[in-house]
Amino acid sequence: MAGYLVRRLLQSAGVLWAAFTLSFLILYLLPSDPISMMVDGVAEAGTLDPAATAQLKARYGLDLPVWQQYLQSLRGAVGGDLGLSITTGRPVTGLIGTALPSTLALAGAALGLALLAGAGLAVATAWTRSRRLKAFLRALPPVSTALPTFWVGLVLVQIFSFGLRLLPAFGDSAPVHVILPALTLALPTGAVIAQVLGDALESTLHRPFIATARAKGVSRRRILGHHAFRPAAVNALTVAGVIVGNLLAGSVVVETVFARNGVGRLTQQAVLTQDIPVVQGVVMLCATVFVVINLAVDLAYPLLDPRISAASGPAASGPGRPADPAAVAAPATTPRDEELVHA
Repeated sequence: MAGYLVRRLLQSAGVLWAAFTLSFLILYLLPSDPISMMVDGVAEAGTLDPAATAQLKARYGLDLPVWQQYLQSLRGAVGGDLGLSITTGRPVTGLIGTALPSTLALAGAALGLALLAGAGLAVATAWTRSRRLKAFLRALPPVSTALPTFWVGLVLVQIFSFGLRLLPAFGDSAPVHVILPALTLALPTGAVIAQVLGDALESTLHRPFIATARAKGVSRRRILGHHAFRPAAVNALTVAGVIVGNLLAGSVVVETVFARNGVGRLTQQAVLTQDIPVVQGVVMLCATVFVVINLAVDLAYPLLDPRISAASGPAASGPGRPADPAAVAAPATTPRDEELVHA
């Protein structure tokens, strides 16, 4: 297990380096120049000074060759220094640190709502014996996923803020302001969870050890909640990293619609002004969150299904490496299935 953890940490470092390098190449090789864009705005007022332009480029290191800028930026990123914002002159880490709490509150609330709604819908679909109701519940996740996030936000504002006057439409000064943005983000995320978990539950409920449990008189509630849910949750856990990434990406739109100050709005303003250090800082933040979540998911697999850790070994997946969760979740009868029935 220790060897596997070391390899995963090295892979995570490689992913972060690749994200930094690709984002640097894409952003710094853009044809336009952020300093020129900023100076052009001043020039309209008739105060353009070429010497000041040169000083600004030297201050942000933009007068250096690209490879020197890359090494300088990489050295700073390793030490936690993401440079200075071209627009405000403030440290990028400070700007992200100021905006991050609001985005974390929004993403955390949205993730909680998505987990509750998605898991509840998946369990309800697996529980009902009505074919019509089951078909209706199965149709909800694809419809929810297809709805544009900004449209959902505008509809919620129109209904609950302007129509019923129950919730505030804009701002982030009180906890109640997070409800509508969190609902907007949770809707597509919960739909993905419901779809993945629902399919996994249906597959698990047709496995042989479930039939054995039914034959032994185990109650329907215990079969669904104890025998089927935990193995099926492995599949839903696998998409957790992607879900968190989608939440951060969706916050750009949602924070703009609801006028919330967070990483999303910071990204929007940085893109509009081509503030490259800020944009790259946000990219590295998202990459770090993605890597950490996926590492946590890998380590959580054995907690949901002990077969994953039990199958570790040279014959299963390499020395000290947990087995592939997808392979463990394959619909086949295993000794563990028998253990689940007798549990």
